[in-house]
Amino acid sequence: MEDTILVINCGSSSLKVALFDLNLNQLTSALAERIGKEDAFASIPGYSRDIPLQHGAGHRDALQAIVSAFKELNLLSSPPVAIGHRVVHGGETFREAALINDSVRRAIEDCAGLAPLHNPVNLMGIEATTALFPEVPQVAVFDTAFHQTLPRHAYLYALPYRFYRDWGVRRYGFHGTSHNFMVTEAARLLGKQPNETSIISAHLGNGCSITAIRDGISVDTSMGLTPLEGLVMGTRSGDIDPGLFDFLKTKEISAEDLHRILNNESGLLGLSEKTNDMRALSELADQGHEPSLVAIEVFCFRLARYISAMMASLSELDALVFTGGIGENSTLVRAKTLSHLNLAGFAIETSLNHQHGKNTNGRIEREDSRFKVMVIPTNEERVIATEALEASGTIRQR
Repeated sequence: MEDTILVINCGSSSLKVALFDLNLNQLTSALAERIGKEDAFASIPGYSRDIPLQHGAGHRDALQAIVSAFKELNLLSSPPVAIGHRVVHGGETFREAALINDSVRRAIEDCAGLAPLHNPVNLMGIEATTALFPEVPQVAVFDTAFHQTLPRHAYLYALPYRFYRDWGVRRYGFHGTSHNFMVTEAARLLGKQPNETSIISAHLGNGCSITAIRDGISVDTSMGLTPLEGLVMGTRSGDIDPGLFDFLKTKEISAEDLHRILNNESGLLGLSEKTNDMRALSELADQGHEPSLVAIEVFCFRLARYISAMMASLSELDALVFTGGIGENSTLVRAKTLSHLNLAGFAIETSLNHQHGKNTNGRIEREDSRFKVMVIPTNEERVIATEALEASGTIRQR
């Protein structure tokens, strides 16, 4: 198969790979998990056999194994025309996707302090594909780029201004590719142009963020300097009182321990003391497990509060949009969240909510709802493939 775009998304212990044709149809995908551990494994959905990985396989090993499997299955018979990489943090340097060269690599490295769990492994993916396909254009697509339109009053923290001037301390926002896809897809479904569409986009998965989009551009968002701020997430705390740091010093919890707790042991997992999986939490809550019910209630209340906050940045609202694994699939979360927003005029139709908006162009609101409510599956990989083609110049060359 010829004329493909390869999309790479490196996580700290995982690797997602997708393959698109030039019409941006997804041809296949693959996932490697537990990278760096003895039980690392990879698979291609729709194919019965797993991809063998050696014990302790790294990102480069996993990528080589996936590419080899694609070739064996005749899915990648020649080098791709472009490779798009998800890069989490681009700071203020990048307002759009960038063709990767030495200066772009250095800039991604410079932002590593702002996303220490993400940018270093994003660079590993870039290095791995460069070694495999040295002649193919590599493009970085930044989570933060979509939010570079935030107004000053939305991105500045009330800290000494020198923190921003000298160190770049400000709100950056994340999940930009997903929020970008949401406004484009919502506009299509509503029969509008993206630049005349205003939505609140709630991306709810293991990581969660919400964004106010006015006339197609981001004007406020919940995540901040790092992906830790904002909503309750799977294992991340979201907003906390900064005074917690001083309090926990008296409990002999180190800064390193606190970093681990806030990022990996908090959120739904921390509150429930069971799991960060919303499906499992819902089942446990139904069985009477009180901490799981509390975790869901806190999650939904915080989300409702942020939806209200996002309305302050909009003069009109075409739709509230739910996406991500939880946003697309949890009828409970959508219903419980909007039950807090009766004063704002949100109302959903129970039967449509249970259908997840299928066969109704995503719509799940009741007839008397003041605002439209939609469920739209996200497709970050397709956005990355699109931007990789554009930034690499492949479209213009062909």
